Amino acid sequence: MLQDIPTPTLREARACVLETERLTLRKPTLADVKAIARLANNRRIAENTRRLPHPYSQDDAIAFVRALAAGGRETVFLIENNYAPIGMVGIDWRDEATPELGYWLGVDHWGQGFGTEAARALIDYFFEEFDLDYLISGARVANPSSRNILEKCGFQWSGVELHRFEALGSSTPVDCFRLSRSVWSSLKNWNNSTRREG
Repeated sequence: MLQDIPTPTLREARACVLETERLTLRKPTLADVKAIARLANNRRIAENTRRLPHPYSQDDAIAFVRALAAGGRETVFLIENNYAPIGMVGIDWRDEATPELGYWLGVDHWGQGFGTEAARALIDYFFEEFDLDYLISGARVANPSSRNILEKCGFQWSGVELHRFEALGSSTPVDCFRLSRSVWSSLKNWNNSTRREG
């Protein structure tokens, strides 16, 4: 009987969709793999993200979406503008004590404010849904555009570390950033993102 199904199970089964002024953020599906592969298969993107291989094939996109569907610990959203995929944004939970914000956009969508808009929506979601005091992120020292996105979202620089990048096949310096719940709280009126449960 329906009343025997616990409420948390019903809530967990629903997909969360985040909406901003120009973007929709939703869970990627197998129907998105061609678009994901087309967008991600660019050396300029791979060289600025730690885990994206280059070249990035449709098989890579299928494996990624299937891993998410299998219930991985990551919180990942496909970014859409006018119903077309333009990139990805997510939280990496590999170290549960230090969840990390990550994002990438297809090259044709750079420089239009989409990265900041998507990051802010996910940051709001993170602090509203999880009882954690801070979120970390990073940007290659050679990537001032990504650093700019993080600073516009309230992240504060915390130092430089070496991180391995799969597409580079080596480690490279990364500016590390941290966003506290208190700083987020003071900035959270930055946009009009909304969330709906599907």
